[in-house]
Formats: sequence, C-alpha cells, structure tokens
Amino acid sequence: MSRIAIVGAHGAVAQRIMSRLYDRGDEVVGVIRNPDHGEDMLRLGGETAVVDIESASTEELAAVFEGCDAVVFAAGAGPNSGAARKRTVDYAGAVLTAEAAKVAGVRRVVQISAIGVDEPVPADAEPVWAAYVEAKRDADAHLQRTDLDWTILRPGGLTSDAGAGQVTLAEQVERGSIPRDDVAELVLAVLDSPASIGFTWEAVAGPTPIVDAVARATRA
Repeated sequence: MSRIAIVGAHGAVAQRIMSRLYDRGDEVVGVIRNPDHGEDMLRLGGETAVVDIESASTEELAAVFEGCDAVVFAAGAGPNSGAARKRTVDYAGAVLTAEAAKVAGVRRVVQISAIGVDEPVPADAEPVWAAYVEAKRDADAHLQRTDLDWTILRPGGLTSDAGAGQVTLAEQVERGSIPRDDVAELVLAVLDSPASIGFTWEAVAGPTPIVDAVARATRA
C-alpha cells in the first residue's frame, strides 16, 4: 500500500485518479483550495488537505506531503481563468509542489502537463492560451531540472468518453484526444513503473494497452 498526495484533487482527472487509488487499497491525500470540496474528497476515499497553492509556503505544503510515497501534480487554473492565474497555478503551483516534495523527502513526482507545449507559440495566439502553454512548458522545464524522480505526462485533448484502456504514448505523438479515464489509468501505471522515471511523454487514444505502452516507452 502506498500513500499518494494529489495536488488539484478536485479536478476531473484527479478525482478519477483518487477513486482508482482508493479502490486498489492505497491511501490518498487530496490537496484542494476550496474547503467546500472536502466532502467530495471523502466520498472518493481520500483524506482532505486544504492548501491554496497560490499563497501557501513551501513548508505548509511540505507538511501535507510528509509520509507520502509520491505526489501527483494535477492542478490547473481552469478554462475560465485569465493569463495571470495560468502563471500562478499551472507554473508557480507546480514549482511549489516540486520544492515542497523535496522538503518533505518525497522523491517521486508525476506531473500532468499538456501535449505540444514545447512547440513555439504562434505570434497571433490568443493571449490566455499562450500563457497556458508557456506556464505548462516552464513548469515541465523546472521539474526536469530537479533531482527528483519525476515523470511528466502530456495528454492530448481531454474527453469524458469512457476509457478504452489503450493509448499511444511517446515523447512526441500526433495531436489527438484522450479520455480522462485513460489519463487516470496512465498515471497509475506510471506510479507503478520505476522505469518511467525521467521520461516526458505525450499521450493520446491509441491501440496499445496502457501498461504495455508504458513498458514500451521506457525501452524506446
């Protein structure tokens, strides 16, 4: 049994991760900003930690991570937020999470990013979208420079379709979509695979069973 902290635990992907971890017997700490969402964490089988990653100190978040075996960063400012919050949540929140994991002695970090963020942002891109891409890109670059045992997952467009349990997974894949269910299953597969440490992968729906896709990607 492992103990996993999920930052941004009220998000749609994060809730799917939580329920799956609970179902297989792991302990889960759901890190949320809004205390009104605490009941949802309990319903999903997790503990609740109310921490606003836009204002918390490294030490405050590290205290939540104490005793955990891994941390999953699944937070995002959301589609209705402005450019400023892309920077404070998607970037600064990820940096805070990595630093807090170090302080707490938690080496394993899985970060959920987005497909294509290393590609140049077009000069005429919508400003909020550009800020989102840049925030995710910079957050990934920061984590990659740490000495933590990290894996970065960059899913394509997220859908609410039922998961197929199959993906295409590689450092770079053709743009596409992926069910949130399958992103959650992919996070679990990565957590279970020490060989996935140090990899940054894009993921979309595809023909390969998830566990097999992770195993193949680690050998590529």
